[in-house]
Amino acid sequence: MSQQSVPFYDVNRTYEDNYEQGPFGLFAEALKEAESAPTADGKVPAHVGRHSEAFLGVPVDLAFGIPAGPLLNSRFTTAAFRMGFDLATYKTVRSRAWGCNPFPNVLAVHPKSVDGSLTPGSAELDEGVLADTNYEAPISISNSFGVPSQDPDVWQPDMRAAIEAAGPGQLLVPSFQGSRVEGMSEDDYIADHATTARLVKETGAKVMVMNTSCPNEGHNRLLCHNPQLVGRITEAVKREIGDIPLMVKLAYISDDASLELMIRSTVGRGTVQGFSTINTISARLVDANGDQALPGAGRDRSGVCGNAIRGAGLEMVSRLAALRDKLGLDFAINGVGGVVTPADYHAYKNAGADSVMSATGAMWNADLAREIKG
Repeated sequence: MSQQSVPFYDVNRTYEDNYEQGPFGLFAEALKEAESAPTADGKVPAHVGRHSEAFLGVPVDLAFGIPAGPLLNSRFTTAAFRMGFDLATYKTVRSRAWGCNPFPNVLAVHPKSVDGSLTPGSAELDEGVLADTNYEAPISISNSFGVPSQDPDVWQPDMRAAIEAAGPGQLLVPSFQGSRVEGMSEDDYIADHATTARLVKETGAKVMVMNTSCPNEGHNRLLCHNPQLVGRITEAVKREIGDIPLMVKLAYISDDASLELMIRSTVGRGTVQGFSTINTISARLVDANGDQALPGAGRDRSGVCGNAIRGAGLEMVSRLAALRDKLGLDFAINGVGGVVTPADYHAYKNAGADSVMSATGAMWNADLAREIKG
């Protein structure tokens, strides 16, 4: 297998092994170059130098990069910068250590449609989508990690190093979320978000993304489906981070009324400066025999990402852009979901995205940013 075809996150290894030993493939080569031939200031060499775009007001060369998920630590983010991804999102952190779901976490997902897409609300999502280890283009995968996190004593110094490794025209984007534990009140839950945001601020972050799109409200319950609570949380977070721009990561939201309420509850109150969407689409995953594909209780469903969700992601971006115009509010839109080719990047830009990110596509094609830049 060529280095080009080796994903920088090795789906055949545990999350813990990836954290300790990764990245792999071309990202590993890029990291070796960064470590063996550092610049005088330790930063990534300038590779474009235009600084003609911006992400939440911070100048960057190209507002394209990798969202929260596959960049586990500063080694991964530094390699991403070296490979030309000007936005590198540090995998979502918490106020406490948090374990990962059991291995495997990633399987190849094969929707029945001709183009390999999944449609929100379709019967297939509940009837079962085939998942196995046959990874083939156009790539779609399961995302069943459970948002693991190191302890702040580990991730804070590592995040500082990741921020410092960004080169000219590049930006480290920290992702964070609150943690709901047994016996925690809603006020405690809100306070935990604010605490985590403060810990991120202490690293020197220039921007932040708050994750509301993973099942952190319990099994298959998403925080972003409760716009009023998101509004309360972002108010508490903003009191901690001040003028640092805040973006909220959203899952697919099916109706415009709920999406508008989300905007009014956050941007309308001055607490949020942008939205990133989408994360995944939840589906019941089955093996060739129709049995549960991912082992363990509570894992009958998983978020699906990659090619299968591009249509839903583009739709969400278009609807957000339309509501932005309708409401006359100024906020950034970060388009995510199924970006596997340069054409997909341009489709998101045409739909109204101010910036674009790719996780699954970038994992299997480390040269994607360079291909987009031409």
